[in-house]
Amino acid sequence: MNTTVVGMAVGAVLAIVALTLGFWAFVVVAVAIALGGLIGRIVSGDVDLRRLLDVLRGRRSSS
Repeated sequence: MNTTVVGMAVGAVLAIVALTLGFWAFVVVAVAIALGGLIGRIVSGDVDLRRLLDVLRGRRSSS
């Protein structure tokens, strides 16, 4: 599955949630999708958690 298909699926889910449940449900689902994506990238090794935390704490630059 390529990124275009995944992006379309996420957009469809968010659109359905926004239309049926309202704005705050849309926000909760969007945050859950973002967190799930981040956790998936951490588990797969694409994101180094220690470096990410250092950047968020201001100890290192992101570049």
